[in-house]
Amino acid sequence: MGKNTVSSLSQMEYHPLTPDRWADLESLFGKHGAYGGCWCMWWRLKRSEFEKNQGALNKLEMKNIVESGRIPGIIVYNAQKPVGWCSVAPRDEFGSLNRSRVLKKLDDKPVWSIVCFFILKKSQRNGIAQNLIRAAIDFVKSQGGQIIEAYPTVPRSDRVPPWSSFMGFPSMFEKAGFSLEAKPSASKIVMRYYISPNDR
Repeated sequence: MGKNTVSSLSQMEYHPLTPDRWADLESLFGKHGAYGGCWCMWWRLKRSEFEKNQGALNKLEMKNIVESGRIPGIIVYNAQKPVGWCSVAPRDEFGSLNRSRVLKKLDDKPVWSIVCFFILKKSQRNGIAQNLIRAAIDFVKSQGGQIIEAYPTVPRSDRVPPWSSFMGFPSMFEKAGFSLEAKPSASKIVMRYYISPNDR
C-alpha cells in the first residue's frame, strides 16, 4: 500500500492519514478527541506536555504532524465514512514510548510501532481492528520497514475498559503473524512481525 493508495480488506477501505484526510480524523475522533482529548498524542509527548495540551493543543500537535507530510497512521472507511484508526509509525517518533521503563527498546534494530486503535463503538465487532493490523503491515512494507512492534494488553477479565485496550490484545496480533518477544510486566507484552525480503 503506497503513501496515498487504498488497501481493501473485508470490503472496507484503508488509507494512510494525509493532509487531505484530516477532516475525516476530526470526524472520527469527535469532540472528545478519541480517548479523553488525547488525539493519539499519548506516546508522542512527554507526560507533562500531554496533560497540559489535553484537548485542543493535542489536536493541533497531531495536525502539525500530518501537515508536515509525516503519516501517523491509517484510517479505515466503511461506505466512505471513517470508522476506525490505527497509529503506526517508526518507533523513534514516539518519544514517550522510548522513555518507558516497561516498554523500553529491546535492541537497536529500527522498528515501526503500532501503538493505538480507535474504532467507533458501533463498528467494534466487525473485525476492523484485525484488518487494520494487516493494513498497517502493508503500509510498513511499502515504506521499506522490516520490523513492526506491538505492545498489547494482557486482559485480566472479559471486560476491559477502553483506556486499557487501546493498544490491542495479544490474540489480535497472533492471528496477524506477530510473535512474542518479551514480557516486561504482568499486563504488557512486546510482539514483533518480521517482514522478509520475499514479502516486498
